[in-house]
Amino acid sequence: MRYIIIGAGAIGATIGGRLAEAGAEVVLVARGAHARALKADGLRLTTAHGTRVHRIPVAEGPAELGELRPDDVLLLTVKTQDAIAALDAWGDAEVAGGGTAAQRLPVLCAQNGVESERLALRRFARVYGVCVWLPATFLEPGVVSALCAPLTGILHLGLAAGGADAKAGRIAADLEKSGFEAPVVEDVMRWKYAKLLGNLGNAVQATTGPEPHPAKAALLLRARREGRAVLGAAGIAHASDEEQAAARDGKVEQPPGVRGGSSWQSLRRGTGSIEADYLNGEISLLGRLHGVPTPVNDTLRHAANIFAREGLPPGAMAVEELTALADEAEARAGAAGR
Repeated sequence: MRYIIIGAGAIGATIGGRLAEAGAEVVLVARGAHARALKADGLRLTTAHGTRVHRIPVAEGPAELGELRPDDVLLLTVKTQDAIAALDAWGDAEVAGGGTAAQRLPVLCAQNGVESERLALRRFARVYGVCVWLPATFLEPGVVSALCAPLTGILHLGLAAGGADAKAGRIAADLEKSGFEAPVVEDVMRWKYAKLLGNLGNAVQATTGPEPHPAKAALLLRARREGRAVLGAAGIAHASDEEQAAARDGKVEQPPGVRGGSSWQSLRRGTGSIEADYLNGEISLLGRLHGVPTPVNDTLRHAANIFAREGLPPGAMAVEELTALADEAEARAGAAGR
């Protein structure tokens, strides 16, 4: 199998680099300065085992590869706000022997949130979800670090519509040879909804900074409380905190030090967009559909989007200010419900 990593940022480059290191055939898909750096100097990937430079083929789109191969696996690792453009571009790519990628090739959605699987299922016949536990950093073109040990990350995978198949097993075997644990599960979306609850704090970290603070933990707790309420109202199951802790226990330990997550990194790189609409915004959507107020998540989504749109630096807001905005939104929601 050849793995085409669509979005070779922190997650995509780490998975692609580790696969290549283990002998798999890989293509990295990137754009702009990052693509130029990868082509010129290779991928500089630092893991707990040291730093290696990987010379991996790089493409900016499907046209550069010509006809895709029947054994290609598409691994979608762009942020969800960029998923539609990527799915459309790669879904229309022709495959040797006839048909398009959307008709013939598997696509794995290895992203935060739960929307990409739905977007992919509208276009692709074979869609897999991947629940990603892989803390990684991408702030400089061509340079990525992922420092967890003894494993680089944990990637639960299975069919997005439920169940598992032999293809998932073969992909998992390649990932496990590459420094990941890759459990094949029948209920991958249950794991992804659980990860979503943890990612509700991404907006807090992006706007107020990654340093630990009791007020930040309190905001995350409030956002997660809303999240659990809307998942319950919608009848959506999710893995428990205990299940997640047991799955990770002793396998993906990070070295000491404060690191910014994916949303913080988006602001740090000045990308102009952020994934809050598909994290906190997913809770807001479900809340509106099922009659559950979500003022804290509404506030976090709105604040993160302002930061991205206006190019504000990550951490520029005091947590007290963000908390006050959430308090005001809760008060308005309470008054409207009386």
